[in-house]
Amino acid sequence: MYAVIDIETTGGSALYEKITEIAIYLFDGQQITGEYSTLINPEKPISPFITRLTGISDEMVQQAPRFYEVARDIVEFTEDCIFVAHNAAFDYGFIREEFRRLGYSYKRPVLCTVKLSRKLIPGFRSYSLGNLCESMGIQIENRHRAAGDARATVEVLRQLIHVDPSLHGVPLNGLNPGLDKDIFSKLPSTAGVYYFYDENGDILYIGKSKDLHSRILSHISNTNGSRAVELRSSIAGISCEETGSELIALLLESEEIKKQLPRFNRAQRQTRYKYGLYSFQNQAGYINLQISKIVASDEPHQVFSSFEEASAFMEALYRKYSLCRKFSGLYSNNGACFDHSIGQCRGACIGAESPEKYNVRAEQALASLRLPFDNMLIIDKGRNDDERSAILVENGRYVGYGWFNPEYTGNDISSIRECIRTFNDNRDTRQIIRRYLKTNKIRKLIRF
Repeated sequence: MYAVIDIETTGGSALYEKITEIAIYLFDGQQITGEYSTLINPEKPISPFITRLTGISDEMVQQAPRFYEVARDIVEFTEDCIFVAHNAAFDYGFIREEFRRLGYSYKRPVLCTVKLSRKLIPGFRSYSLGNLCESMGIQIENRHRAAGDARATVEVLRQLIHVDPSLHGVPLNGLNPGLDKDIFSKLPSTAGVYYFYDENGDILYIGKSKDLHSRILSHISNTNGSRAVELRSSIAGISCEETGSELIALLLESEEIKKQLPRFNRAQRQTRYKYGLYSFQNQAGYINLQISKIVASDEPHQVFSSFEEASAFMEALYRKYSLCRKFSGLYSNNGACFDHSIGQCRGACIGAESPEKYNVRAEQALASLRLPFDNMLIIDKGRNDDERSAILVENGRYVGYGWFNPEYTGNDISSIRECIRTFNDNRDTRQIIRRYLKTNKIRKLIRF
């Protein structure tokens, strides 16, 4: 699957400028299967030159989401896809830099339609998107807007696939000679965990996907970077474990990486979360929510992989619940906070709002970080139509998962519990469950 992407920005440098708009079209080589588009508040002024070029003004983006608010959408929408853009280094560089500021490493296999066009259809006077589309007979609507340019890039890619049909298949050059190439046609297009093995049968890499077929092929097609090429050429065997449920795939992946320690999963061998969100009551009686490094015995309300990610989350939490940033630990000024001067803080920083009133909102913010219930069964898709999956949480801790046939168990909790396999509870698993339930639909929650 291709994710064809275009962005608009405040300028040309990914280090200093920001994204103002993004559009993504999912393209399977024949038709568009999904689309995503949004303006983005760059949190900095847009120059008159950029406004004249794109039509995007400060007023247009004032109420638009900030990048951290759409980051998860972008990750999930482009998962298991090849990142395609016209002059891909520009778009990919900006998006990776925005994610880097959040403490997240965004990586996708990349295909540039400028480079590909030069290779497959040489001789055009220019390969800029406007001139190339004119030469190829492609009409661009809304030029210099993300959706218009991305849609035109889809049509460029469509024609390039007609020129070179191998783009629609699996590139076999450079693969390990011991890998059975027939396996590609047998891979399931379901959720699960996949394993790559070397020639000795040792596990090289473990990953998860909502679509095992697409995700594995994206690895096999990825020649972007020395590490991707090294992994690709080392794969002598592939196996999959279907889970049906994406949440179980996430939990199984986390468990298996910690247990197997594959050499290409180095970044995930230890816990991936280094910072935690903690709460305490200060001497004046106000609840403070602050970020600090995690110590082994700690039980933070929420965990993060980087301080940048934690700070962005805190900003959003304080804004949503009208909390005073002076209690976040991120600001150290005396007296009233800046937000109070512009009417966005109710005055807890100077004692104008009582601890009792302030703490109601602080408790609401903390409640939003917890699992819905301390004791529950999360019921979701199974590995086939006759099956359901179940994830068990008891006393706020992850117990394990399993599958059952609802025709025989119904909603009987004791019968469903018999199918549960026990796994390790840790910060990672609880974070996985919390985040998944906040951003995804499941079939049912059974509280007990």
